[in-house]
Amino acid sequence: MNEHIPQWANEMNCAITVCDKEGVILYMNEKAKATFAKHGDMIGKNLMGCHNERSKSIIKHLLETGGYNAYTIEKQGLRKMIYQSAWKENGEVKGLCEISMVIPSEMPHYVRE
Repeated sequence: MNEHIPQWANEMNCAITVCDKEGVILYMNEKAKATFAKHGDMIGKNLMGCHNERSKSIIKHLLETGGYNAYTIEKQGLRKMIYQSAWKENGEVKGLCEISMVIPSEMPHYVRE
């Protein structure tokens, strides 16, 4: 799996976590590892154990449909945007990628045509 992850992803200023179709974590960049450091090394573990039933249902749906999910959260005083998307090879869903980034509480929004 890591052969598909470019080197620049490791030091991005956002957390990137990639799992396979069964939910087993294949890759975490440095920011993701730091975010979940209290849980130890998560690579090779199933992410379903870290989620409630509602979240598990969303993850299963994304893996079945090849879809995406986007939302914002606030945690420990930081506002974050979470973007989850199925990743594919030759059109076949192979797993899920989650990108989590800290965003300002107020953000400009531009409409471009």
